[in-house]
Amino acid sequence: QVQLVESGGGLVQPGGSLRLSCAASGSIFSRNDMGWYRRAPGKQRELVAGITRGGRGNYVDSVKGRFTISRDNAKNTVYLQMNSLKREDTAVYYCSTLPPTGYWGQGTQVTVSS
Repeated sequence: QVQLVESGGGLVQPGGSLRLSCAASGSIFSRNDMGWYRRAPGKQRELVAGITRGGRGNYVDSVKGRFTISRDNAKNTVYLQMNSLKREDTAVYYCSTLPPTGYWGQGTQVTVSS
């Protein structure tokens, strides 16, 4: 059974930081590149950052220099360190494979507000 469990979201002021975690089933994690996605209110889900099995990260332009994706293959976990958060980063954040294969967790809410 495939499981993806996101955590680490919350309410943070603009300029603040959060670290998201996603624990994935070993069966899906070890074989795939992974990605963090987000869905902002009224918008479609979008890819924010991806990481290859070898650990190479890539980012959408809007988060470059502020977000860092990483993975711990021993723990089947992928992380998203988010710094210098902006109001427009407010969204539900999900992890999944890259590209998505239909498996999604429940997501974790990130709200950036003063």
